[in-house]
Amino acid sequence: MSTDKPIAIPSNQPITTAELLARYAAGERDFKGVSLAGADLQGTALGGIDLSRAELTGVDLSHATLQNANLSEANLTGANLTQANLFGAFLSGAKLSQTVLRSANLTEADLSGALLIQADLQDTLMHLTCLSEANLQGSDLTGAKMGGARLWKANLCEANLQGADLSDVNLCEANLCGANLEATDTSECILTGTTMPPGNVHD
Repeated sequence: MSTDKPIAIPSNQPITTAELLARYAAGERDFKGVSLAGADLQGTALGGIDLSRAELTGVDLSHATLQNANLSEANLTGANLTQANLFGAFLSGAKLSQTVLRSANLTEADLSGALLIQADLQDTLMHLTCLSEANLQGSDLTGAKMGGARLWKANLCEANLQGADLSDVNLCEANLCGANLEATDTSECILTGTTMPPGNVHD
């Protein structure tokens, strides 16, 4: 095994897709703060990679495998993560506004404090996912499977939750003002202090 130390990458330093994949294949995982804006990484296997605080606007990570990856505080605005596997990934504080996460697997992922304004989360798997204090204003969660998720103090104003599974979800102090809850399963939800769609606060 090589004893060479990983090359330190300055914050927001651009890196090519080829270089990233070559270094990842060689065993390197620390790519925090790199810039890969607009890169095509669809279908790549990058489990366990550290892309925290990385600049990833508009990147194509559709069908990519990113289980247990660290994407905390990364900028993924407008990225394509359709059907990506983000099981157990860390996305706390990440910027995901207008990002497409349709049919992605976010089971047990941490998205606490993440910015998901107008994100496409249709049919996304979010079992036991942490979305505490996340901003999901205007996001599309149609058909999302969120059983057991934590949405404490989350902003779901004007979100579309039609047909979503919210069973056993913690929605304490969440804001659902203007949200669409048509055909939504809210059985066993914790709703203490939750602002419901009409604007009234649940006891």
